[in-house]
Amino acid sequence: MRIADKWQEYKILETSSGEKLESWGGTTLVRPDPQIIWKSERSAKWGKADALYHRSNHGGGHWEYKRKLPESWNISYGDLTFIIKPTGFKHTGLFPEQAVNWDMMSGLIKNAGRPIKVLNLFAYTGGATLACANAGATVSHVDASKGMVQWARENAEVSGLSDKPIRWLVDDCEKFVRREIKRGNFYDAIIMDPPSYGRGPSGEVWKLEDCVYDLVKLCEGVLSDKPLFFVLNSYTTGLSPSVMAFMLSDILSNKFGGSVSADEIGLNVENSKCALPCGSTAVWVSE
Repeated sequence: MRIADKWQEYKILETSSGEKLESWGGTTLVRPDPQIIWKSERSAKWGKADALYHRSNHGGGHWEYKRKLPESWNISYGDLTFIIKPTGFKHTGLFPEQAVNWDMMSGLIKNAGRPIKVLNLFAYTGGATLACANAGATVSHVDASKGMVQWARENAEVSGLSDKPIRWLVDDCEKFVRREIKRGNFYDAIIMDPPSYGRGPSGEVWKLEDCVYDLVKLCEGVLSDKPLFFVLNSYTTGLSPSVMAFMLSDILSNKFGGSVSADEIGLNVENSKCALPCGSTAVWVSE
């Protein structure tokens, strides 16, 4: 497992019985995590949490606030700053485990020795976008949610990156890639973080396991002659790192050479010697 262990302002304090106790810049939240099947003893810290998210049996859920919190607050990771806001679907606008990928991609961009164009698909609130832009890349940030793209722009602003060459695009990712192919636009790196479930262009429901190969294959069409990397993230339990690695190898290595690696990514738990797995990433890199 690759661990995002350089955080100073975010911590998982404890985990037990389907929940995790986290510190976001000193604000403590309890959020559900279904893979936490162990029933560790809980310390008194749980009773002092600032807010708890309760999942509903009918979908979604709600926050229970133990003290009044600001609507949003900021936390930093190195040069990057992120706006944190508890949302109605338990999320806060940031996946801290992705920091291990931000660092990896930043290193590849800085050491490339040439200008790098990055396409970030399903780009959410822009963690990867900001990391790549801060490392010197030109980035196209694409997400179908206008609200998420605006949140990402605000993250860029508080990070002092508003003047960086970032295109902010509210669009369906698949449709956008198809248009880029027709326009003859190419990218040296692609980041793809698709949801486990979604809706296609005609409103049909799709599962990531059924569609991800075709999506990666489509994106091959916008890679430059000398691509630098391709990063595929997944939070889908049915899509293992090995399966994602096979796909990237099948589609990219046969054409461009290079190498593929894949693993779980995770975060250390402060009161334990263990790390909590938080998803998987497969990475293709050029030689």
